[in-house]
Amino acid sequence: MKKPIKKSWMIASALTIGMAVLTPLQAGATSVEPANGVTVQIEQQITGTIKSVHGDGINLKGRDGKNYYISFYKFSEEQLEQMNLVEGQEITVEGGVVEDYSDFFTFDVYKKYLPKEVTKEDLTKLEKMFNEVKKLEKELSGEMTEEEFDKKFEEINKVHEAMYKITKPYMLANWQPQPFEEYIEEFPFSEKNIVIAENDKKQLKAIYDEWVKLQKDGQDEKATEKMNEFYEILDPYFEQLNPPQTFEEYMKEFNLVDIPAETLAKLKTIYEDIQKADKDHNYDLQDKLYGEFYDIIEQFIKPQTFEEYMADYEFKVNEADSKQLKQIYEEILKLDKKAEPAKIEEKWEAFHTILEPYFEANREILISASKLTINGQEYLPQ
Repeated sequence: MKKPIKKSWMIASALTIGMAVLTPLQAGATSVEPANGVTVQIEQQITGTIKSVHGDGINLKGRDGKNYYISFYKFSEEQLEQMNLVEGQEITVEGGVVEDYSDFFTFDVYKKYLPKEVTKEDLTKLEKMFNEVKKLEKELSGEMTEEEFDKKFEEINKVHEAMYKITKPYMLANWQPQPFEEYIEEFPFSEKNIVIAENDKKQLKAIYDEWVKLQKDGQDEKATEKMNEFYEILDPYFEQLNPPQTFEEYMKEFNLVDIPAETLAKLKTIYEDIQKADKDHNYDLQDKLYGEFYDIIEQFIKPQTFEEYMADYEFKVNEADSKQLKQIYEEILKLDKKAEPAKIEEKWEAFHTILEPYFEANREILISASKLTINGQEYLPQ
């Protein structure tokens, strides 16, 4: 079994590592030829309309018709707030093209999340380890076996742990924990008129204060256990905040046809068992029950038409390809999922082989932004 490769590494307490080398010689980046004959790379400029906003990045449809993902990792949170990026807005971006989402997060960006007190000596060590993680990440491959993947991932984790040992004292020295009252107010209980009982609130505050002390003492495992206690008390309030769907509500999500009443009753029983397993934190049983649930409903789900299926893609295929794709799609629907899985897989491979040039033509170009212009106002990284 092969594991999927994650495209990006999230920042967790400013200690997660990723990204290193920019590769701006792709996707139409321009260059100039000076008198001495040496080619100098300059950054690409794109003007387009924002399709969607994702915190520190946006999806952009360029005037050139190409799709872009623009990363604003280099910019501060304050600048991102000032930009007030919204869908439909036209902007101009300058930046370098990168190969992978992980390449946005360079060591210079990583340093922004570290306390200023980190010494040059420790920064040198961190940069070396950062680059080692980058190298190991590049070695991960979808062709790896599960064992090979786990081994490589373990190597990455060891370097992460070594980095954490260096940064931890600095982080703790600079950490200013929120007062309990502020922390608990961040949960949207009051918006739904959910009141935490006084005895629970008193207990939560005591646990929170203990957690703060353990964190300051560097006792990570005990601090995690303490926070688990905290959320166990809050669990009933979260259930009030986000009550589980009833069976009837859940079934509305499926386009089912000709399902017998006795089958529906059996599904309801399984669904209630799934809810119980969730409350009991018995996730292995929950997974098993979900498997049974979907094995039953699968045979009653009305499949999408070819036209409905293709409507999910932003691009349009030409008439000849569309005709061939429709034929393959309808052949797939006629095959028995349990009896002919190999044939179905073969058909889907043929289907996606036809679509691959369209995916490639519409693939997002990744840009690490170094300048942004909105309504004539320019922003440069701080």
